[in-house]
Amino acid sequence: MPKSRKETLLEQERFELKPKSGGGILSYEVWGYVEKSKDIVTRYNLAYINHTLYRGDNGRVLGFDNAHGFHHRHYMGEVVEVDFVSYDAILQRFQNEWLEIVSKHRKTKK
Repeated sequence: MPKSRKETLLEQERFELKPKSGGGILSYEVWGYVEKSKDIVTRYNLAYINHTLYRGDNGRVLGFDNAHGFHHRHYMGEVVEVDFVSYDAILQRFQNEWLEIVSKHRKTKK
């Protein structure tokens, strides 16, 4: 019989961004287990929070998570299901999208 794996917190980070970097907060929370020296992600919550850009949803401008039994994306209050290939792909998409949001916001401020 296979051994049951105990899920643990693999990563929990919060970065406060300076106004010249777009402002707001980046939050990463990742749960899972380690198997053969490799992280296996079971749950994740990635968020870009900036109350200046969006006041709804507790300021969450952008987020990705797999709560409620499906993988989904939050963008300024809208939630849509996303195709899941891997956690690394979701993380890369999150990074690209929040950088794009910040870049567009800085251009509109000029």
